[in-house]
Amino acid sequence: MMQTWFESKVKYMKVSESGSESMVTENFLLDAVSYTDAETRIIRQMQQMVRGGEFQIVDIKKSRIAEVFPFENGEWWFKAAINLVTIDEDAGKEKKIKTNYLIMADDIKEALTRLDESLEYLVIPFVVTSLAVSPIVDVFPYNPEEAQIPDGYVPVAEAEEKKNPIFTDGVNPYTEDEQEIAQVEEETEVAETPEETEGTTEEKPEE
Repeated sequence: MMQTWFESKVKYMKVSESGSESMVTENFLLDAVSYTDAETRIIRQMQQMVRGGEFQIVDIKKSRIAEVFPFENGEWWFKAAINLVTIDEDAGKEKKIKTNYLIMADDIKEALTRLDESLEYLVIPFVVTSLAVSPIVDVFPYNPEEAQIPDGYVPVAEAEEKKNPIFTDGVNPYTEDEQEIAQVEEETEVAETPEETEGTTEEKPEE
């Protein structure tokens, strides 16, 4: 199953190691199957972290991160952008595909080393174009037990590329069968509606 990462921005009151409190806005990365699943899971995670305190989900969006490389130790999450170099046989030219990764490390040197180790499985050459500390403070991998997907909801991975502005986030939450039923009902209503003839009036019979 292909992973779909969502980035969530949360505003909450954070307690520092010294015991002082301050309002912060932090970014978290979640592996989820839909926006609804991502929102449900980040709320659960924040309820455990804040312990009864108030928090606000500022934003949830689909991330461009393709894969996450966690390690047992590392103080920061680093975002790496690489170009995969392939050959376009039709045009006879090199083609570069940009891909983003997230790596846990203590510094940029260690992050680069771990990135190279994690990408050893690639059989095509690549070039690291950027590597920097990411604003993401924590990553929550997918847990099937935490998933709560409403019946009929279309996962992001299965949604059509063309967005529909009628629906929230441009995703149609209805199944094809439900859409067909709604369309038939709409056509029936139109057919049953009496047509008005412009410029004519109905005369009342004389009593």
